[in-house]
Amino acid sequence: MFEIQPKNAAAYRQQTRRSTLIIALIFLALAMVLSTAAVALFGEPGGDNLRFNVGGVFVAVLLMVALMRSTFWTQEWMAPAVYGWQLKRSLMSITNVMHQVTAAVEKEDPSAMKLLRFYHLGLTQMHELDGNSSDHSQLTGEMDQHKARMEALGIATEQTRLDPAWIEAVKQASR
Repeated sequence: MFEIQPKNAAAYRQQTRRSTLIIALIFLALAMVLSTAAVALFGEPGGDNLRFNVGGVFVAVLLMVALMRSTFWTQEWMAPAVYGWQLKRSLMSITNVMHQVTAAVEKEDPSAMKLLRFYHLGLTQMHELDGNSSDHSQLTGEMDQHKARMEALGIATEQTRLDPAWIEAVKQASR
């Protein structure tokens, strides 16, 4: 279950830039070392060693994927980037069933109403974290209208947790 947490947008952007730079530098170092080692071990002096250079870069990509999954993902310096990734993934899981969500919202389905409210809150935070205020202004009217509708139905509007059961309920209701 994903939960929206308050974040300072400027600090978030600074921290994610830093973690991106760290990952990029590690990848570059790995790619250079592995490409050089592949050419030194298997290449021909003065020959065409492109395949060994490409092979070294490919192995560096595989190694970075393994490092990301096994080591970097749990590091404190990666926490803001991981949070952003999880937020976007949560929003995408709703986007994938948005036509079902909007149909269920029209029928005043409580799960769909909560799901759409979480989506609005998550999208608002994503726009703030990414520094994308222009997209947010387009949603304000829809968000306010949906919030008022929830209040009128007596449904709590502070939906900061994404309950996967809501998505399943919406999918089941549309069948």
